[in-house]
Amino acid sequence: MKVYNNILETIGNTPIVRINKLALDVKAQIFAKIETTNPGNSVKDRMAVKMIEDAEKSGILKPGGTIIEGTSGNTGMGLALTAIIKGYKLICVLNDKQSKEKMDILRAVGAEVVVCPTAVEPTDPRSYYSVSRRLATEIPNSWYVNQYDNLSNRTAHYEQTGPEIWEQTEGKITHFVVGVGTGGTISGVGKYLKEKNPNIKIWGIDTYGSVFKKYKETGIFDENEIYPYITEGIGEDILPANVDFDIIDLFEKVTDKDAAVYTRRLAREEGIFVGNSAGAAIKGVLQLKEKLTKDDIVIILFHDHGSRYVGKIFNDDWMRERGFLEETFVTAKDLVNKHGERPLVSLYAEELVSHAIAAMRKFGISQIPVMKDGGFVGSIDDKSVYQLLVEDPSLKDAPISSIMQAAFPIVQLNVTIDEICKLINRETPAVLVDLGEGKYHIVTRYDVISAMS
Repeated sequence: MKVYNNILETIGNTPIVRINKLALDVKAQIFAKIETTNPGNSVKDRMAVKMIEDAEKSGILKPGGTIIEGTSGNTGMGLALTAIIKGYKLICVLNDKQSKEKMDILRAVGAEVVVCPTAVEPTDPRSYYSVSRRLATEIPNSWYVNQYDNLSNRTAHYEQTGPEIWEQTEGKITHFVVGVGTGGTISGVGKYLKEKNPNIKIWGIDTYGSVFKKYKETGIFDENEIYPYITEGIGEDILPANVDFDIIDLFEKVTDKDAAVYTRRLAREEGIFVGNSAGAAIKGVLQLKEKLTKDDIVIILFHDHGSRYVGKIFNDDWMRERGFLEETFVTAKDLVNKHGERPLVSLYAEELVSHAIAAMRKFGISQIPVMKDGGFVGSIDDKSVYQLLVEDPSLKDAPISSIMQAAFPIVQLNVTIDEICKLINRETPAVLVDLGEGKYHIVTRYDVISAMS
């Protein structure tokens, strides 16, 4: 029977797949090494096993021990699978920008998850680097993996991933491209490939908010380069020992928005459902396409699976909130369709101001149209209510009709956003859209700003 003794034996031998639509205007042949076919659905399975086995051999990881690691989620998954097979406990320390899916998956395979804030210095006692080290000193019979400085990380890729790529491309590869986080993948693969052919170019994909690119180009560790970013799994605010800058020929930065947009495009145009760093990697290659020729064969490594980003990159609301979703709004109908399922909240002129305050609080809204005798006769908004109540708190028991402002203008579904912009101003914060059959929907100043951003 052709079987495996355990799940760890299925790691490796991942496929290389041609990129077609996204590389149409690139002279070179572009391929992706899809690491999602590993059992933990990421490239990190390779080095997780290697680091644990090397720790066992050296005696620093003992039977029944606890493995502790700071991780963006993927290394944790590889460590979790290995810990299950070998009988260890695992504590994963993540920062709070990591997706909920990653945390849930780690818990599903038995890991304890500790979450730390992202926007702190690496030396801050709350950082996931510091918390990992502290736990390793407090918990008996524990071992802190430290994937950033543990050189077994890059050795795994020198011994496994590099040879695979060389064999799969029959030695024809000219460029290797990958997002850089701990540096193990790019440094291990890069070292192997350059030993086979020193002319092979090794390109690292970085993100804005990370120190790698400037350090490579200037030798300066510039703290001014460091700020919070959204892209997961690549970029750092430290210089891990695993990053061999001599192996890497250049770094290219990719924005959070481009990384997210191209991750979605990989799924929709190539059928490759992968994670955030893959979008950054393919966009980085497209940014560097002028450096490529028709004779080049480029291998981009895609780290992990898209299922770990369903609540973020592949969620329209998450993308829209950050201005990452490419949408075109032309008419009032487009704005209504954005959240048309929400019913219009209105009040009657005879109701009390306190009722308006309660409605704003309950529904999380700022503007409410006011009705009387079946028609719209006025409006009320949180700004005017606030100013009036500051001057006279007793007005909360007054009828809305005593403080309401002019009714919101009413527009048809086909009116353009430009026309709506002319109606919404300092005094008029919203318009009502006539949906027909006596139904209306409100479009606010915020809706228009969001559509224009």
